[in-house]
Amino acid sequence: MIDCHAHLWDPAQGFGWIGPDSPHRRPYGEADLAGSGAGVDELTGAVLVEASRGDTGETDALRALRLRRPDLVAGYVGNLHVHGDEGPERFGRLLREWGTTRPNGMRMGGSSLPDTPASARALIPVLDAAGLVLELNLHRAALASAADLARRHPGLTVVVDHLGNPPHLGTGDPGEWYRDLAEAAAAPNVLVKISGLLTQQHGVAPGRVADLVRHVVDVLGPDRCLVGSDWPICLPRGTRADSLALSRAGLDRLTVPERERVLHGNAVRAYRLGC
Repeated sequence: MIDCHAHLWDPAQGFGWIGPDSPHRRPYGEADLAGSGAGVDELTGAVLVEASRGDTGETDALRALRLRRPDLVAGYVGNLHVHGDEGPERFGRLLREWGTTRPNGMRMGGSSLPDTPASARALIPVLDAAGLVLELNLHRAALASAADLARRHPGLTVVVDHLGNPPHLGTGDPGEWYRDLAEAAAAPNVLVKISGLLTQQHGVAPGRVADLVRHVVDVLGPDRCLVGSDWPICLPRGTRADSLALSRAGLDRLTVPERERVLHGNAVRAYRLGC
């Protein structure tokens, strides 16, 4: 299994979103990542995802770790926002210079797609041309935005984090999310990560969360779903193993080959991993 969503950070290097009283206010490095795999069956590697350090140095750090620990890190996703000032031509040149050590994808995040920096959105055609994933972590209309981008860039693979951030099942109405999921399903180059559930759906009965996952898999199909732990974000609610177990609970109706694709094969294909 490839865990498609894990983070590393050191608050001393930035990461302004980690407040002084945050339970996440401590460094998480490669030794922590290696140790966090305890209890996770058949784990073969992780895709590290940027954690909003706020500068291009985070991309460099992820790249260095990927080179140093290929046994631990299968790939990495950088922050597209921080490369916006480079402009499309310079960013494209940088990716070419990195060659096979370039990121496997780049991520945009924020409240909604229109609220993301125009300079970052201007780099999307570069990702399309380079064959890199565009990853989205938007708090509103993530799935609908992914569908729109996928239609405009049919050669681009768009991966939506955390099921598209549906509302908490215990307190919110997911009706709009269901409609957006159907729209995303009509764009064959949109994939969805089954991730972040332990954090986002805390307090919801595991069976209801599994039903949510089953719906995603039924609508998109097993060839367009990935799994991720969102470690160490998940730690106040449970371990990496706990998080991945919740993500996998809704895969119980899949055949063995379908399940293998969700847990491993789709990640290799989407991120062009060498494993």
